[in-house]
Amino acid sequence: MDDIDRAILNRLQDGFPICERPYRTAAEQLGVSEEELIRRLKRMLDNKQLSRFGPMFHAERLGGGLSLCAMRVPEARFERVADQVNAFQEVAHNYARDHAFNIWFVLATETPGRIDEVVAEIEKTTGYRVYNLPKQEEYFVGLKFEV
Repeated sequence: MDDIDRAILNRLQDGFPICERPYRTAAEQLGVSEEELIRRLKRMLDNKQLSRFGPMFHAERLGGGLSLCAMRVPEARFERVADQVNAFQEVAHNYARDHAFNIWFVLATETPGRIDEVVAEIEKTTGYRVYNLPKQEEYFVGLKFEV
């Protein structure tokens, strides 16, 4: 990752332009071409420096479901299970933690009832229990990681 990659990540954490040519607008703000920005984003995704690049929707406001989930997975099976969990299109984020509950992920579904269905599907696929931890109250933290 070079200085341009870092600038891209730092800038795009603050939002992505909403306009007819958002990549061109973002690229201009970063001092690179639209093609260069897209190429670098693809490379960072391919190299797993980014796990995902795309919009974040407030699922509940759109009539969907949203929940934080956790799993306890033996270290020897961690990568395999993480890949299985990540294969579900409803998994919005997935984090490794140094804790007994070592896989944490967010489910975002089209309907609230689909949360329990996806939890059951993940359990069936992985063979491990999923602890569904729906939010009690929402807070906006505005987290940003400077790279």
